[in-house]
Amino acid sequence: MTTMTAAAPTTGTWTIDASHTDVEFSVRHLMISNVKGRFGTVKGQVVLDPATPGLAAIDVSIDVTSIDTREEKRDVHLRSPDFFDAAHFPTMAFTGGKFTGDPEGEFQLAGNLTIRGVTKPITLDVTFEGAGNDPWGGTRQGFSAKGKLLRSAFGLEWNAALETGGVVVGDEVKLTINTELMLQK
Repeated sequence: MTTMTAAAPTTGTWTIDASHTDVEFSVRHLMISNVKGRFGTVKGQVVLDPATPGLAAIDVSIDVTSIDTREEKRDVHLRSPDFFDAAHFPTMAFTGGKFTGDPEGEFQLAGNLTIRGVTKPITLDVTFEGAGNDPWGGTRQGFSAKGKLLRSAFGLEWNAALETGGVVVGDEVKLTINTELMLQK
């Protein structure tokens, strides 16, 4: 029998379950709408140690070439030197992190995000979604997170001016992350 609870996150080494993890983004397009996309290949681990409360050793890698906005021409452009320059920077990374707030509820996670070789601090608003045992004898826990960044801070500066004012692509990028972690035995 599977048991899922809202119990506190368990200490130990956790691996990201890539098949149950989504890293999505949204950015303004033509100053009138939002375009959404996702990265399909995410891997990493989180180490929670009771000796270091408020800290987690997080190491996440995202394959930039796995970008998917449901428009292949746009995806090719996003992989180009105008944006991610995937030929030279095939991955982006999140490492961290210090957390403040309620680890059994809502908290802020601070870490470093590296895109195109540029590393900047970022803080995510995180919600602990629950933990429990899966049908295969493993232990899992889930989290959701939201955050924002300015793409120009990471060297993603391509744009074009519109005749009516404004630009083709907004600078602010909104992030939405849902992840399921598996406890390593």
